[in-house]
Amino acid sequence: MFDNLSEKLEGAFKNLKGDGKLTEINIAQSIKEIRRALVSADVNYKIAKEFTDKVKDKALGSDNVLNSIKPGELMVKIVMDEMVELMGGQAVGINIKANPGIILIAGLQGSGKTTFTGKIAKYLKEKKSKRPLVVACDVYRPAAINQLTVVAEQVGVAVYKEIENKNPVSIAQNAIAYAKANSHDVVIVDTAGRLAVDDDMMDEIEAINNGINPTETLFVVDAMTGQDAVNTAKAFNERIDYDGVVLTKLDGDTRGGAALTVKYTVGKPIKFISDGEKMDKIDIFHPERMAQRILGMGDIVSFVEKAQEQFDEKEAKRLEKKIRKNKFDFNDFLGQLNQIRKMGDIKSLMNMIPGMSKMTKNLDIDDSAFGKVEAIIFSMTPDERSKPELLNMSRKRRIAKGSGKNIHEINMFIKQFDQMRKMMHQMSKGKGMGNMMGGRRR
Repeated sequence: MFDNLSEKLEGAFKNLKGDGKLTEINIAQSIKEIRRALVSADVNYKIAKEFTDKVKDKALGSDNVLNSIKPGELMVKIVMDEMVELMGGQAVGINIKANPGIILIAGLQGSGKTTFTGKIAKYLKEKKSKRPLVVACDVYRPAAINQLTVVAEQVGVAVYKEIENKNPVSIAQNAIAYAKANSHDVVIVDTAGRLAVDDDMMDEIEAINNGINPTETLFVVDAMTGQDAVNTAKAFNERIDYDGVVLTKLDGDTRGGAALTVKYTVGKPIKFISDGEKMDKIDIFHPERMAQRILGMGDIVSFVEKAQEQFDEKEAKRLEKKIRKNKFDFNDFLGQLNQIRKMGDIKSLMNMIPGMSKMTKNLDIDDSAFGKVEAIIFSMTPDERSKPELLNMSRKRRIAKGSGKNIHEINMFIKQFDQMRKMMHQMSKGKGMGNMMGGRRR
């Protein structure tokens, strides 16, 4: 996500490397490169020029007396501040305060509306302790109702559907009545899309909007379509005046133009971002964090939040005791791998750590590495998993055969495990393992 933009912006800042301070000449050179980077990311030229004009004015007006700040670092700070402002300034919440709260999902066909419907239902269920009801109002695509039913089953929420009824307004209204009668405090209405904006689709979404008076209307847009996504968002907003935008498919070949300019163009905030098909791949959109990631600074706050979601204080205390006694075993190691896996895919997590995005750019990192480790551990007996010291050569040969690995790979894994075990034991003597594994919740 945004790799090309990040690389080109980095090149623009390199122009200032070695200069003692910001001057009209080096500012002009960097501004030119920044504008090119934005345009190549599918940002409208007019917006790119306005953005770089603001950066230029701030850079020329900056206090170069601050000798401790290098020109490149100062320019990065100015660009980041302007980028945060361009994307909306701060995160904006979702309104589900009514009983039930009603969320209307709109967008073009193929933008990811149905998948997002499942994701937001899961998010509200697990993070906000809600009882969502998802509603199938796409009465045209034969597979649409089945798709939503499967998604609802995946995330463990109820689905409302009427197979014979072909009136989406009536279906949505009936679903709200059903929700009130069955203690569902949030209703999420998945609507039909079209391949392109047309009057029929606009009339229908407007009729549903007027018929159910949602507390929150979200427009789902495919980020991979770049500036076209922004134009479509603008057309929808003129008809239904929605509350916020959802950017999907950010894991694809996304140039970034939609994320950077949709707030500026439409005047509505991006509320959520989503990538992949997994139902937990949804995040609140934070302009500052996104700007940091685009500028190669990582997103350590989101990384820590994901870690804390999986943090189990009771489990951490149990592990702390075992590590202090140097009794950390392969069962404990498997448990830690599962916690990491729940946080998300490894490459995305590493890219949240400052400086890691460059290191992982050309590396093929995926969860298959976990599978190799698990195959080795699952080939051990229960005694071997709990007592690593039992692993002699004959046992290692049996494990190699059972896991499909060679003896060198088994020896390497066990050596790495022993080194990690010793390091954790040594660290446990210096400070509490609660701090080492993510920090105690205060």
